[in-house]
Amino acid sequence: MIVEYIRYIVKDAARGAELVAAYREAAKSLDAAPECLAYELSACEEDPTAYMLRIEWKSTERHLEGFRKGPHFKRFFAAIGGFLKEIVEMHHYQVTEVCRRK
Repeated sequence: MIVEYIRYIVKDAARGAELVAAYREAAKSLDAAPECLAYELSACEEDPTAYMLRIEWKSTERHLEGFRKGPHFKRFFAAIGGFLKEIVEMHHYQVTEVCRRK
């Protein structure tokens, strides 16, 4: 499993609400994609302009070669494409052995 983090900085609360609404729609594509294991969009409590999307993929290759080149990406991108300029980080991370889940 690989975790993709996408960090957004939006200009104001209204734009943040638009981002959440866009991901509510984009989530339908993630739900339909077999490459996606889980996802969450979080809003920062200390900074109302900051949002973090966390997506668990089966692998980086399954994300890039499967999802992005597959049938669900077009609808996903249509939902969130208006927020590309507000992305300040987008990387894949390998989870280390320092991990706990309940």
